[in-house]
Amino acid sequence: MYASREDIGYDFGDDSKVGSKPIKPNPSIDGGWAWMIVLSSFLVHILIMGSQMALGILNMEWLEEFNQSRGLTAWVSSLSMGITLIVGPFIGLSISTCGCRGTAMAGGVLNALGWVLSAHASSVRQLFLTFGVTAGIGSGMVYLPAVVMVGQYFQKRRALAQGLSTTGTGFGAFLMTALLKYLCAEFGWRNAMFIQGAISLNLCVCGALMRPLSPKDLREKHVVRSDGEENRAKAPSHSTETVQSSGVLGEEAERTEEAANEEVLGSGQHAESGGKSGSGRSMSGLRLFKTLSQLTVTVRKGFALWYSSYFGAASLFTNRVFVAFIIWALFAYSSFVIPFIHLPEIVKQYNLSRQDNVFPLTSIIAIVHIFGKVILGIISDLPCISTWNVFLMANFTLVTCILTLPLMQTYVGLAVVCALIGFSSGYFSLMPVVTEDLVGTKNLANAYGIIICANGISALFGPPFAGWIYDITEKYDFSFYIAGLLYMVGIIFLLIQPCIQKKQPREKSTEEAQV
Repeated sequence: MYASREDIGYDFGDDSKVGSKPIKPNPSIDGGWAWMIVLSSFLVHILIMGSQMALGILNMEWLEEFNQSRGLTAWVSSLSMGITLIVGPFIGLSISTCGCRGTAMAGGVLNALGWVLSAHASSVRQLFLTFGVTAGIGSGMVYLPAVVMVGQYFQKRRALAQGLSTTGTGFGAFLMTALLKYLCAEFGWRNAMFIQGAISLNLCVCGALMRPLSPKDLREKHVVRSDGEENRAKAPSHSTETVQSSGVLGEEAERTEEAANEEVLGSGQHAESGGKSGSGRSMSGLRLFKTLSQLTVTVRKGFALWYSSYFGAASLFTNRVFVAFIIWALFAYSSFVIPFIHLPEIVKQYNLSRQDNVFPLTSIIAIVHIFGKVILGIISDLPCISTWNVFLMANFTLVTCILTLPLMQTYVGLAVVCALIGFSSGYFSLMPVVTEDLVGTKNLANAYGIIICANGISALFGPPFAGWIYDITEKYDFSFYIAGLLYMVGIIFLLIQPCIQKKQPREKSTEEAQV
């Protein structure tokens, strides 16, 4: 089901209903419980993304324990990171049917189970299944709801809220690295993973905090968005045509689905009223039937929303700018992951290990990354600033740094470039905001699931590709050059599609005038 005009925040000229009576917004929007949602998302990023950035500690333990090649062992970490993001579209289906709270709590249990089972693994290939797949899917089931809930609860300060919540990645990288180092030294890596599994059960608590907004509250938020000049200025205007054309189809599908749902529930209620004269046993059966009917309706509605978003007439893929966004995501994330994976080896090649041990370059990226997310979020929320333009400028800065990094052969030069990489990569906090502006709040879960799936593919194959290039050339320079050029291709797609989108309506109006 696609976004209506209220979802995307555009004005299509019919504001009579909006202006007829004032709407009192829910106090939880942009305040109150919304900050508890930010806290929950912050903790999720610490426990999931922070733990994944600290997997280098466990990777060394696995190399020593199983005596396998570095390439094979590294796939355990790559699978965990990649699957966390790749399962996004399927987690969108779970959110549509079970809600963010239920999906996140189930994911917390699955993630903890993956850590515990991995503590008993007897080979690297078992770790592929227990840690890479099981813990990875559990992480994805918690990560996507944490991002979506922040988008639902915030309107005026969306970019700042997403920035604050995602800073948990940087904090988690420090905390989890220190924790895993201590646990491995004191108890061994198997007991360390068992303890980490127990800690991961706190993800269930984070999921419990994700209190859903009522449909009425979401409608009020959409009305506020359609009235807000600030959000009209920030949203990429080139997606208006696509959203308008497909919004009607989505609303018709929704009305058809609701009529079918009312019929199912009505039959259950009729059966219950007819059975009141029966025994208590038959009444219990009728209540069970009604409960199952309501559950069936919920699942049908969730699946219909998920299916129409991907494959229906109102598919997200009819939005060309969103498709360009997906192509960009396929190339972007590896440019951020590759420095984290290969910088230590580059430092060793340049004989800079002594300076790097004092203040690691990866730590510089992580620290500045925290400030970058918050600062870019604050800038994007300014009334006179376009989130889309901030997002593009940060991407240009990052790709320039990726192409420049191989030219730096001193610690100071590498430190400056790494600081710029950390700051400009703070645009990750703007990705949910840009996605919501493109497709609307109603489709945010499914759309952002596609985006992080593309990021997951990039994270899964990017570092091994860089290692393969090194095996051929015996240099990491070409790895950064190729990653940077592919990243530039993705940015060009983001720039070209808006121009095409704006040009098409102009050409159409010219043809109509000639007729």
